[in-house]
Amino acid sequence: MVSKTDILNASILIVDDLEANVLLLEKMLSNVGYTRISSTRDPHAVCALHRDNHYDLILLDLRMPGMDGFQVMEGLKELETDGYLPVLAVTAQPAHKLQALQSGAKDFVSKPFDLAEVLMRVHNMLEVRLLHEAARNYGKMLETLALNDPLTGLANRRLLDDRMSMALVHARRNKSAMAVVYLDLDGFKQINDTLGHGAGDILLKMVAERLVATVREEDTVARLGGDEFILALWHVSGADYAATAALRAIETVSQPYDIEGTTVSITISAGVSIYPDHGEDAEMLMKSADAALYEAKHAGKNAYRISGRTDVPEVDCSLKSEG
Repeated sequence: MVSKTDILNASILIVDDLEANVLLLEKMLSNVGYTRISSTRDPHAVCALHRDNHYDLILLDLRMPGMDGFQVMEGLKELETDGYLPVLAVTAQPAHKLQALQSGAKDFVSKPFDLAEVLMRVHNMLEVRLLHEAARNYGKMLETLALNDPLTGLANRRLLDDRMSMALVHARRNKSAMAVVYLDLDGFKQINDTLGHGAGDILLKMVAERLVATVREEDTVARLGGDEFILALWHVSGADYAATAALRAIETVSQPYDIEGTTVSITISAGVSIYPDHGEDAEMLMKSADAALYEAKHAGKNAYRISGRTDVPEVDCSLKSEG
């Protein structure tokens, strides 16, 4: 619910070319407790002001010289991408009320001003506006929860699938390669057992941050659950670059951590698969990388293996990112 305090703290812009009207509206609103009131007598400035300040309500006079309120609303529509125009139209012309609503205004106030009417319409419109914002923010939160791991903020399996699908389409179209690096922490259960699950969660978040720092912006870092992570590398030149990415992740993750005053060391193992050599779809690439990860674990952990290869190829260990 929207509280009275929320409404009184909402941001309001008054737009009128007549100073007397501006002063009167400011006094009406401030006398009942509204705290964030701005004004302008220049209709040309409204869009820039709203772009910078995101007003919850714009009290907009419809008849102004040089640029009327209807033209201002057309400009505001380009800023309000969700289609909600927070305009309370101000007019002395009864015929303009319907036109204002058709142009996107959510309500209107008549001139000459009636104190009770102005306050009621401002209050009601702000309540609706803030509820709309709350609903939109809640929707964004649900969307984030649906696509991101709640602990680390990394992509979850659903978002990973979407990103890999796009990467595969790109690779097929351009006859290029992409890679999957399947990562698993070595001995993570021991961290939980000795330091507790709280420390384990902190460690997972720190590992996630380090992994993100090892890849390019276009690549995806995902957490599948537990201590398993995936690097989906959008475009790679071949096995050497994929191996370098795996090695970079291993070396970065293996640096010591300070968790609540305790120095913690952990290693990570990795399995690598490359499109199209080890699979032509996301499922096969994941299976190939998982099998390579098993080989890395079996070989002694804190290492990587490339799908189908028992050797570890020579790679450039300078840890430089590719283009």
